[in-house]
Amino acid sequence: MDRRIIAEPYKIKAVEPIKMTTRAQRESFIREAGHNTFLLRSDDVYIDLLTDSGTSAMSDHQWAGIMWGDESYAGSRSWINLERAVREVYGFKYVVPTHQGRGAENLLSMLMISLGQYVPGNMYFTTTRAHQERNGGIFVDVIIDQAHDPRSEHPFKGNLDLNKMTELIQRVGAENIPYVCPALTVNLAGGQPVSMDNLRQLRALCTQHGIPIMYDATRAVENAFFIKEREEGYADRPVAAILKEMMSYADGCTMSGKKDCLVNIGGFLAINDETLFTRAKELVVLFEGMPSYGGMAGRDMEAMARGIYEMIDDDYIAHRVGQVRYLGDMLMQQGVPVVRPIGGHAVFLDARAFLPHLPQEHFPAQSLAAHLYVESGVRGMERGIVSAGRDPETGAHRYPRLELVRLTIPRRVYTDRHLEVVADAVVRLLARRESIGGLRMVYEPPTLRFFTARFEPIS
Repeated sequence: MDRRIIAEPYKIKAVEPIKMTTRAQRESFIREAGHNTFLLRSDDVYIDLLTDSGTSAMSDHQWAGIMWGDESYAGSRSWINLERAVREVYGFKYVVPTHQGRGAENLLSMLMISLGQYVPGNMYFTTTRAHQERNGGIFVDVIIDQAHDPRSEHPFKGNLDLNKMTELIQRVGAENIPYVCPALTVNLAGGQPVSMDNLRQLRALCTQHGIPIMYDATRAVENAFFIKEREEGYADRPVAAILKEMMSYADGCTMSGKKDCLVNIGGFLAINDETLFTRAKELVVLFEGMPSYGGMAGRDMEAMARGIYEMIDDDYIAHRVGQVRYLGDMLMQQGVPVVRPIGGHAVFLDARAFLPHLPQEHFPAQSLAAHLYVESGVRGMERGIVSAGRDPETGAHRYPRLELVRLTIPRRVYTDRHLEVVADAVVRLLARRESIGGLRMVYEPPTLRFFTARFEPIS
């Protein structure tokens, strides 16, 4: 079926005005922001594709929950509703609420990692790796090689390479691997999914060696949809059932509710081990809040509980992934280099191929994101050498094979017409790409530098 005739599975009840600025204004704004799109003011952005984290539009049912939310300090009915939703939809026994996903990452890392242990995963994510390293862990990438090739059409580029996993176990010993952390989907590979077969085989390998599996389940519903589309035997199964099976192969997960769960703030750690749950409740009091709110207001817990049921609606998730694909298809038809196949939450521009005249140390993805903003008022983000950071041992830049600009589609926010404007801007920029120069970094924070680093053009 032609993607263009699939309408949004919702009606628009409220609107928020946006405005277009002039090129001269945007040139000034990007200079003031140090050529870092994170430092732009949202009022100066026309179409904001910086992130899908906390930027979703909530439903009328969720807004009703905001008013109905119970703000009791302990034993809130909104907490009870959230706990029930996580148990029913994800299938884990115990739930610890946190203010957002990185709060859950912090708890998990503190609970499970000892100094010098190795934490394998399918490509790093910025905050996940930062928490693992902060607690003495050593991240090891065990993703399949195709994930590092933006042109590969492998349908499950997020898969973990079980040979790499086996080699790591043999090299360091299973006792030195506190858990394996598969991301569903893999953000920095381009929003790429993991197959059910791969998760099943990983479970068997980890059970053999006594290694727990703790998912980063932030966009697991999108992963479930790709399994429904691409994996034999799942075409006729609802996304809710596929998600439940995926979760059954893990011992727990961290979750940023700001993505799949369709809310603006919140997260959780979900686990099956009662002893680990008890320790997590002890820590959450120190770092987040009571075990019955974990840094969230009652209204936010109520909205998340309702969003968890909305996110597994088959019509909703088909449109959500299809809208991302619509933008990707438009760009590919015009010869724009992007990561293939198109992922679940964003279209990733291949900055290496887009700007082949720029060496990686001149931050091509950072420069491309800044120029896209000046060209059109569209805000994306860098996902390349800046995001990769520095090696904690040597202090040298990490040089990832993927140098990308992420155009992230918020859920239920923009129409296809907005995405057509985005595609037109990127194509215009491609036509004059030889004029785009590199950047040098003039301010670099010690951790997660992509958020606040500042740059200036190389003349």
